[in-house]
Amino acid sequence: MSAIILDGSMVHYEALGRGRPIVFLHDWVGSWRYWVNAMQVASTSFRAYALDLFGFGDTSRDPLRYSLDKQSELVNRFLQEMGIGKVALVGHGLGALVGFSYLKQFPTTVDRMMAINCPLEYDSINSRMRTATMPELVEWLAGRTPEATSALSDAAKADPQAVSASMAALQGNNVFAGIRDLGVPCLFAYGPEDPAISMPTQDRTDSFPMHMHQVNLDGSGHFPMVDNPVQFNRLMTDFLALDSGASPRDLQLKEEWKRRVR
Repeated sequence: MSAIILDGSMVHYEALGRGRPIVFLHDWVGSWRYWVNAMQVASTSFRAYALDLFGFGDTSRDPLRYSLDKQSELVNRFLQEMGIGKVALVGHGLGALVGFSYLKQFPTTVDRMMAINCPLEYDSINSRMRTATMPELVEWLAGRTPEATSALSDAAKADPQAVSASMAALQGNNVFAGIRDLGVPCLFAYGPEDPAISMPTQDRTDSFPMHMHQVNLDGSGHFPMVDNPVQFNRLMTDFLALDSGASPRDLQLKEEWKRRVR
């Protein structure tokens, strides 16, 4: 276990590999742990970091730091402490929202971002996410497979206040409007079978600027990196392999990745 003290609070993280930095940010359900497989794949070319946000996993609990702005401040302080300049972000659910909050504040420090099952508005989140207990959410979203049980073993450590505060912050906060004009390449990936987060409407995706693109991961639900890690990792590595500044729409030219993972 690795940890640093940031502004008086302990922040837990793990790191693998060498190369350009990539930071994985977890969802409301779980911790850094379900990124292990993706980190191992990324670490062949990148220095891969995964951290626990405030109120999750083994990072300190502090209700005053559960807002999206405070969580993104954690990301900023972590990157400063690690001496990281330009970074690639991979965020899932809550982690995607935190990543976008960071991106809006520090757009020049983000090379690209991959957002998995990211709610673009408050109504995109199933109300059960706000009312169910954490064990209920784990069973609902991931089932009882050995892989899911291991990957989400830290989910019960989450402070319920950290979950509710970050969801409440999404009300009145138009994520899409805040990022579409920044010009940073953003890949949105969704599991069509996710019962918790609704995918953007066709009208919304049709209005994506050239530096944004959406890919649906057939057969996946809320945790594509657990449901179908080969498919998820193939898409992730192809996105990370694009030249800096290249549009993720270039992935449309890579039809072979779809065939390789079926």
